[in-house]
Amino acid sequence: QVQLVESGGGLVQAGGSLRLSCAASGSIFRSTAMAYYRQAPGKERELVAAFSNFGATYYADSVKGRFTISRDNAKNTLFLQMNSLKPEDTAMYYCAASRAYSKVLSNPDYWGQGTQVTVSS
Repeated sequence: QVQLVESGGGLVQAGGSLRLSCAASGSIFRSTAMAYYRQAPGKERELVAAFSNFGATYYADSVKGRFTISRDNAKNTLFLQMNSLKPEDTAMYYCAASRAYSKVLSNPDYWGQGTQVTVSS
């Protein structure tokens, strides 16, 4: 079982930055693939970025060049640095995890509670 706790959301003006953190429980963090998803009101949940347990990363086209995903295995923590934020980035952001990278990209096994990001124009 993996427990995920997100933090770092908030209200920011367009063009600003936020850094999300996701603290994971358990000693299996090193072997766990992690990702951030987001869901805006009235829209489906979408994959934003992912970080595999072997160093591969994935970014949605809409965030490439603006967002950076990273992980600190010593602290069992995943980060999402979000720069040049746009109003369309407003959403609830969720941390997710799975043992398999392919699964975290499509149907993660574990989810955090979510943290709200609001970008004002």
